[in-house]
Amino acid sequence: MRAEIITIGDEILIGQIVDTNSAWLGRQLSLKGIQVVQITSVSDQQAAIVDALETAQTRADLVLLTGGLGPTKDDITKHTLAGYFGSQLVRNDHVFARLKTWFEQRGRVMSDMNGKQADLPHNAEILNNNLGTAQGMLWRKNGKLILSMPGVPYEMKWIVQNQLLPLLEKEFSLPAILHRTLMVTGLVESMIAERIAAIEEALPAVIKLAYLPRPGIVRLRLSGRGAGRAVLSDFIADFEQRIVAELGHHVYGFDDVSLEEAIGEKLRSHHARLALAESCTGGNIARLITGIAGASDYFNGGIVSYSNQAKMDLLGVSSQTLEKEGAVSEATVLEMVSGARQKLAAEFGIAISGVAGPSGGTAEKPVGLVWIAVQGPAETVVRSYNFGTERALNIERASMQALYLLWKMLATN
Repeated sequence: MRAEIITIGDEILIGQIVDTNSAWLGRQLSLKGIQVVQITSVSDQQAAIVDALETAQTRADLVLLTGGLGPTKDDITKHTLAGYFGSQLVRNDHVFARLKTWFEQRGRVMSDMNGKQADLPHNAEILNNNLGTAQGMLWRKNGKLILSMPGVPYEMKWIVQNQLLPLLEKEFSLPAILHRTLMVTGLVESMIAERIAAIEEALPAVIKLAYLPRPGIVRLRLSGRGAGRAVLSDFIADFEQRIVAELGHHVYGFDDVSLEEAIGEKLRSHHARLALAESCTGGNIARLITGIAGASDYFNGGIVSYSNQAKMDLLGVSSQTLEKEGAVSEATVLEMVSGARQKLAAEFGIAISGVAGPSGGTAEKPVGLVWIAVQGPAETVVRSYNFGTERALNIERASMQALYLLWKMLATN
């Protein structure tokens, strides 16, 4: 089965919101063996919606539309689709009763505008939305399935998980498809490709390998399609083991686990605590670490020592070091990491100082220069990097590199 996703809304086209619905839908459909062949975004205009729908049906068996189902005048999807499928909007008493109860449970009176959400195309199959007022509407045309859903992510997801996927599994024989993602850090895409070239060459036709890089991380996705589930599972497990054996500690986890989450598990297993001393990253590493539930099990805290005075007062960096070597130096981050571990009573520490940019660089210390120190009970590692001239990217890359150095220390000792 081939699918196309159409997202509707001017807010997507002008960049006011990010289209996360398509990414989530693509992942869910792929897991069911359904191939997404196109993702299209269109404006809140009748002609644009109809044109996208017509074109989608020439290449897809399943067309999923999201957005434009609200009760206000700018939401025209329901009326457009009703006209397209030659339907009249009629009051659905069952839906109307559910909406009334939905508002009463929230201590609100349902307005006439909200009540019109129960006016639905008479020739559509209604897929109930238990989390909102806009319902899913399904049409069957020339062997194609066309489903319109609300654009609110949690409402759309509820309809897909509780209505659409069970329907597809019941009515169609979907092919087996399996995915396994290896999370790799400390190596860029080209380096990984060189190291696993022989393994990749040996992949059978039913297994594909994709490289999905982002700063500090490369996801290696093994995908199996076209054979029985048991056969695919065995193939993927075999090649996963080969890749892990070749890349070693660079594989920090599987299936989109974050590096900070993997670090947290390592720290927890070591019964160890972490302290941070951040300058150029401005607390970004602390944000990543504390973004994981349960981080209080292993994270004691961080000090954002942006100024030289703060480095001296809060971390004990000597004025002589700062005068002689400067804030962006090996000597300074070594004193910062030692100070952080001592002040915050932690076994492991990270310190980072650099020139994030876009200004502030010199010939000796250009924009993008970053020094990172990672220290544990028995080892200290200090490295310098030059990440370029883009401030946001420098902060992201520096944060991920610091986490990699800590991961390597935890994973190899």
